[in-house]
Amino acid sequence: MKSPKTAFLALLLFMAGTFTFSQTSASTSKAPEKQAKVNVYYFHFNTRCATCRAVESEAQADVKELFGDDVSFAAYNLDDKAGEAKGKELGVSGQTLLIVKGNQQFNITTEGFMYARTNPKKFRQIIEEKIKPLL
Repeated sequence: MKSPKTAFLALLLFMAGTFTFSQTSASTSKAPEKQAKVNVYYFHFNTRCATCRAVESEAQADVKELFGDDVSFAAYNLDDKAGEAKGKELGVSGQTLLIVKGNQQFNITTEGFMYARTNPKKFRQIIEEKIKPLL
């Protein structure tokens, strides 16, 4: 078992490799899934750790419980063609948790990796705070 310090350093190295700005804009030509006003996307690769899986499952459950059908959630594997294409469309090249409304993007990957396993209530609060103003 890794020490907390080793696990923290591994997380920092991972985040440094996939860091993107918290708020960016992108132009997309495709209609959003389910015609929702807000879409949440989780991008991952074939190889996934427990935290990666927790980010996806917690985000998906929180979005469904908090917003029902008003907000869609979709997970994409970047190792698959469909995931790679969606990633290119949204400017994503690594593990990312993204909230999208129109041409606005809010990247909450860091928050997901910090809280999905250790403090899911805080993670849920962040998701709610980021999405509510967009509806």
